[in-house]
Amino acid sequence: MPDTATEKPVVARGLAGVYALESALSFIDGEAGILVYRGYNIHELAGKASFEEVAHLLWKGHLPNQTELDTLNAELRANREVDDVIVDTLAKLPKNIEPMAALRTAVSLLGNFDPEAEDMSPEANYRKSIRLTAQMPTVLAAFDRVRKGLPVIKPRKEGSIAAEFLYMINGEVPGAATEHTLDTCLVLQADHGSNASTFTGRAAASTLSDLHSSVVSAIGALKGPLHGGANIAVMRMLKDIEARGMTVEAFVAEKFAKKEKIMGFGHRVYKTLDPRAVSLREMLIKVSEEKGEMKWYEMETKMQQLVKDAKGLNANVDFYSAPLYYLMGIEIDLFTPIFAMSRITGWTASIMEQYADNALMRPKSVYTGVTDLKFTPISDRG
Repeated sequence: MPDTATEKPVVARGLAGVYALESALSFIDGEAGILVYRGYNIHELAGKASFEEVAHLLWKGHLPNQTELDTLNAELRANREVDDVIVDTLAKLPKNIEPMAALRTAVSLLGNFDPEAEDMSPEANYRKSIRLTAQMPTVLAAFDRVRKGLPVIKPRKEGSIAAEFLYMINGEVPGAATEHTLDTCLVLQADHGSNASTFTGRAAASTLSDLHSSVVSAIGALKGPLHGGANIAVMRMLKDIEARGMTVEAFVAEKFAKKEKIMGFGHRVYKTLDPRAVSLREMLIKVSEEKGEMKWYEMETKMQQLVKDAKGLNANVDFYSAPLYYLMGIEIDLFTPIFAMSRITGWTASIMEQYADNALMRPKSVYTGVTDLKFTPISDRG
């Protein structure tokens, strides 16, 4: 706040460096490349803890014991089915609609069918968080099937979220390696501090709007290409290089000459390699070898080196997740919805944290317009 009426306030563009919240969910050290979920370094969890275990960690504050995990899994499986009206609505959406727009619509509809939608008690919000986490893969898979003219596959109500989603998308139970890969991807993207979508969800929750409405707000923020949509842009970039018959060197040189951004590089927080990218790169190597398709990894390795040498920029989570999802047979435009399918755990944990110690968010803005205009009757306006 300025000391005098004439002192101009300092505006932190994009809220850079501004501390607006306190949270016990995740911690990021951008200089050291560290990401922590409730005390656990991401490398302690990725590939070791299941996505369901991490969901429990974010919601309840500790990793579950076997009884707690069995209970959570049973609740998730029991809540995977959605009302037929929701699937029918998805089938009536334009076939060319953006999947994130369809997901936004579906989650809003889910709120209308949730029996506890307006119950703001902590217990009800926890149950709604479980239902949303269970139902989001179902509506996403249903949307993908109906837009392709394929019959919707109902959830089996068994197995992990990763396995169930892949089954509902492809119509076959995934192999253990593919399931583990997607499960680890979900773990890596479950939470990430006060990012744009989480902050948006918390801002909505600070008005004491309901949980579904707050999540819809978060989805709207994640939809943007500067946030969740970046992984789609990365894969389309790689496909464009292939389609044009270009070398990576020529493509990077062209981008540099035009002063255009190369997707998948740099991060608002990390000044070193994104710790999530470390795990994703290792998984990309393994999946590429298993599929006998190394070209995407080789292209990215070359691009990473060129951009690092020229600009000092490191790859981020989107850079390596894009070809990894693609090799798993997932449609490119579903990459961001899968991000949301993971981040729903962090969003709901943050929203519940906001409810528990709420203050209405109302930041100030510096007015840059004029203040002394006089009203002129419409008959006298030129």
